[in-house]
Amino acid sequence: MTTVPQNGRIGEVIESSTTNFRAATYVLLEAPPFGALVRATTRDANVQVYGLVYDIHTGSREPGGRAIVRGRTYSGHYLYDDEIYRAHPDLGEVLQTEFAALTVGYTVHGRLLQRLPPQPPPVHYSVYPCTDAELAMFGEQLDFLRTILLAPGVPGDEVLTAAVRSIAAVRRDGPAYLVRVGRELARLLKEDYDRLTALLHQIKP
Repeated sequence: MTTVPQNGRIGEVIESSTTNFRAATYVLLEAPPFGALVRATTRDANVQVYGLVYDIHTGSREPGGRAIVRGRTYSGHYLYDDEIYRAHPDLGEVLQTEFAALTVGYTVHGRLLQRLPPQPPPVHYSVYPCTDAELAMFGEQLDFLRTILLAPGVPGDEVLTAAVRSIAAVRRDGPAYLVRVGRELARLLKEDYDRLTALLHQIKP
């Protein structure tokens, strides 16, 4: 039986670099959604790192291993979807859900800076989901838009639009916020009309 941590943690860092970090969840199949803002702790209690989820993966815990078919029983009966997990509670021990987050800022003594932190979050340190209040606060600055647009190896446009829609949904000035984001994107992408048009279409409520 998987034990859910009682302090709000959703997982811990298993890989970390200057620009992104990967975390494993404590509960199988319970990663934060694509584009969600998460927060990782560091060795300095005054510094916390923010990241946007851009990749979610579930697979074997064993290096190089793969999941095997579990939907057919020895009696020839077939199991489907949730039935498989109920019939095989051990899957929580042999499979692992992971998610990768693009680093988009950090706080130091409560001050938010939307740039890369001096050090990435250490491996095995905690990752937390962000509250609506944190999400609204983070979205007040727009420097993170450039970070996403320039990030290599990341589905940046999709991450950006998912994050912006989530931020707008928790702000009282949601529609006005989307207009503000649109103007900033127009400034950043003034030489790429096609990309700008696609982004503006996707952030529409």
